Amino acid sequence: MSVETEMRQRLEAAFAPDRLEITNDSGKHAGHAGDDGSGESHFSVLIRAAALAPLNRVARHRAVHVALGDLARRVHHPGPFPESHQA
Repeated sequence: MSVETEMRQRLEAAFAPDRLEITNDSGKHAGHAGDDGSGESHFSVLIRAAALAPLNRVARHRAVHVALGDLARRVHHPGPFPESHQA
C-alpha cells in the first residue's frame, strides 16, 4: 500500500473530513533533506473536518500527526493544513 493511501485511510478514519486532498510533493524535493529516494517522502495535506473546527492551528497540526501515527515520522512535513479550521 502506498504512503498516500495509508495517509488517506488514517485521516478519513480519524476525522471523517468533508474535504481531503493529499499531494505527493516528493518530486520537488529530490536530493533535499528528508528525501529517501522512495518517491513518497514529501506530502502536502489539505483537510476540512468538523472535528478539527474548534481547534487552533497548533492543535489541528498535532491532531493530524497523532492520526497519522508512525507515518508522521516517515514523511517530511505532512502539511500544511490551510482549510482544517473550516467545517
